[in-house]
Amino acid sequence: MTPDHIHQIHWDHALSVSRQTCARLFRDGASPKDALAAFGLKDDGAEIDWSRAIDRIAEVICTQPKRRAA
Repeated sequence: MTPDHIHQIHWDHALSVSRQTCARLFRDGASPKDALAAFGLKDDGAEIDWSRAIDRIAEVICTQPKRRAA
């Protein structure tokens, strides 16, 4: 599901980065909660699975301000 307020290309890129990161963490034996913690997200107490973790991480990637050169 693509959020309406995020550009489609930006969302697709954030989703692919999120999937790649979560796949690496999964291979290393981490849990979805560990993946959220790696991006500075707090567990909201709800049951979290990998698909929800991927979506939440992608949202964080999309909301971070873009860096600019000095």
